[in-house]
Amino acid sequence: MRTAPTILHLDMDAFFASAEQASKPSLRGKAVVVGGLGPRGVVATASYEARVFGVNSAMPMAQARRLVPNAAYLVPRFGFYRSISEQVMALLRGLSPLVEPLSLDEAFVDLEAGGAARDAGSARSAGVKLRADIRAVTGLTGSVGLAASKMLAKIASEQAKPDGLVLIEPGTERALLGPMSVRTLPGVGPATGDHLRRAGITTVDEIAGAGEDELVRLLGRAHGHALYAMALARDDRPVVAEREAKSVSVEDTYDVDIHDRLRVGFEVARLADRCVGRLRGAGLSGRTIVLKVRRYDFSTLTRSETLRGPTDDPAVVREAAARLLDSVDTTGGVRLLGVGVTGLADYTQEDLFAQAAGEQAGAVEQEAAADESVPQPTEPVERHWPAGHDVRHAEHGPGWVQGSGLGRVTVRFETPDSAPGRVRTFRIDDPDLEPADPLPLVRRRPVEAENPGAVRGAEEEAAEGEPPVEEPSSAAEHAAG
Repeated sequence: MRTAPTILHLDMDAFFASAEQASKPSLRGKAVVVGGLGPRGVVATASYEARVFGVNSAMPMAQARRLVPNAAYLVPRFGFYRSISEQVMALLRGLSPLVEPLSLDEAFVDLEAGGAARDAGSARSAGVKLRADIRAVTGLTGSVGLAASKMLAKIASEQAKPDGLVLIEPGTERALLGPMSVRTLPGVGPATGDHLRRAGITTVDEIAGAGEDELVRLLGRAHGHALYAMALARDDRPVVAEREAKSVSVEDTYDVDIHDRLRVGFEVARLADRCVGRLRGAGLSGRTIVLKVRRYDFSTLTRSETLRGPTDDPAVVREAAARLLDSVDTTGGVRLLGVGVTGLADYTQEDLFAQAAGEQAGAVEQEAAADESVPQPTEPVERHWPAGHDVRHAEHGPGWVQGSGLGRVTVRFETPDSAPGRVRTFRIDDPDLEPADPLPLVRRRPVEAENPGAVRGAEEEAAEGEPPVEEPSSAAEHAAG
């Protein structure tokens, strides 16, 4: 086990909400909540201004609205967040070849493997520089933890929040961990925490004092051994550069239970196509198709079918998902649907159409029939303007949707490097108003493009402004992270 604090854990601060505040000057310093806006939506991320009132990730959106009724409630822009994440991950890979991303906004880095640090002093210098580079390139802040193990580095970054750096000096680990809650340790969730509490164990010191044999008796051999080692600050888990994906899946939660069987079938087909899009985007294929159905009574069913070989063909995945749906009773109503693919590979089998009908020619005919059988959605009467998403007006330029409804859409016209902008309202079908791509948070001059450290992110002062009006939503995207 290493002794130098050369494992770095980076956690971007309130990532989704901070990205929204950075791109919208009128929301800086204000409570911002990002997530699904429908009745069953959940909070993906809340700004620190909203967290003061008790709003946190995974909270039902209805509860968040009760806590902070005047916050800005925005629909996630995952493509935008992913582009910022790629910039951050590139900076991390500049430090070391061993970077282990955990999500869009969080990663471990082995600084020693990249020669970026060998002791406490050089590790701290690397962390300070990384935070400065992240701010210069993205305009956002991240918190850094440095320690001799992954467990301790993550604990340190949590202590560093927001916008800080904490290094755990060698030799101080046991004293730091001792008074902490058992929930601090990896692998101790609510159920394990309650089990330990009933045994009179609530702190890390009490785990160490209970002894390994007692923990094995309480939790089983594997879990008991691992937890005792971590309570003694022993964590030999390496930073793993490539985390192999085990599955690719998509799901939707619906504001109103779906009872129409044809509508359910259409949603499953649509989810299958989205799943294949992600599969192909990752350069993968898979053998096992999985259908997830959560019914009106919250009972959740999963069904799976394993093909003879891996595929990334949308027709094959749609047909398999439809067959799985045939075995599920949805008459009481459906509140969530999901389609996934497991058994991933980096190649496809050319004759997979034969799996459905036995012959490739027959399968091609089935594909055409399947395409015809999927009900096509009717054209929406009104254009859809998600709250928080980017738009451009032919006369007024770039802005973002503050809210929409009753045939109107309200737009605030501002950019990441402007002052807080004016609000204007248009007809929902105004031909001069179009969806737009997000603007970069930091404008980089050509000379500065080769030196990210020289770039200064725009830091506009927050100005008074009205929070976005809620946009009526028929389906809330499942928010992760």
